Amino acid sequence: MSFTNRREVLFLYTVKDANPNGDPLNENHPRYDEDTEQVLVSDVRVKRTVRDEWVRQGKRVFVDSEPKTLKARFEELKAMTGKNTGEEVMRECLDTRLFGVTFALGNESFSWTGPVQFKWGRSLHAATFEFIQGTSAFATEGRGGKEKEQRSFRNEYKVPFALVAVYGIANQHAAGFTGADDADLEDLAAGLWQGTDNLITRSKNEHKARFFLEIKYRQGFDGKIGALDEKVALCLSDGQELIRDRQKALRRLDEILVDVTPLAQALADKKEVIETVRIIKDRELRLKGEERFKSAGCNNIELR
Repeated sequence: MSFTNRREVLFLYTVKDANPNGDPLNENHPRYDEDTEQVLVSDVRVKRTVRDEWVRQGKRVFVDSEPKTLKARFEELKAMTGKNTGEEVMRECLDTRLFGVTFALGNESFSWTGPVQFKWGRSLHAATFEFIQGTSAFATEGRGGKEKEQRSFRNEYKVPFALVAVYGIANQHAAGFTGADDADLEDLAAGLWQGTDNLITRSKNEHKARFFLEIKYRQGFDGKIGALDEKVALCLSDGQELIRDRQKALRRLDEILVDVTPLAQALADKKEVIETVRIIKDRELRLKGEERFKSAGCNNIELR
């Protein structure tokens, strides 16, 4: 049975000496807002993190990041599921039930709007972007097959530190069509947290999940608080304001506090229509105004 309660999600994670989301049309430079100098992370990157974790866990997904044609992948899934039509097969896949799909193969074509949608992630502060050059492991081949003594150069970009916020919403009406259920939403929460911690590649190492909040509204409620990522802010560990230059100089999590006071107040204002608030927090993350979550009915924060 599909889930029937609307959800909103806020997820925070840190990036250290890594590339959060490179832009292939800009020499893989980290995506960023030119005016505010905030790091940007596309919703596609967030979904890929989650999908990759589901693949590691052995869950069935449609987009498994392997290079193959749509027809080849569809035939694989038909054999796995014992289903024949595109719609039947897509309902067997966790990612299409939650994120939607556009399918066009043979005489069958359809498009589903996924019940779970993410805003672009954005760092809670201005960041620095560093350009690094190095040499490759091997020399390039010269004319006539002769080996050059000079090795080729490689270029890359990294962000020394960023605390990124991602906002998402789960629409129960779309879930009724794709078949996404409460267990799928549990898999989503696990995929966000564990998938971020499992981004262990050269460009994505030192991604660390720090905070997860899920609002589950009472059945029948169709509203939202909205933009939960804009209801948290950073200040220095001594409570002082973070000016732009100091934001760009951040290098460690222990230099800052995350002020959740506006978020806790927004939850308290909606308390009558909220069924539960679930919070997971990394032990190293320090929150300002954490005690105010109790007024919103959240009396237990899971520490990891």
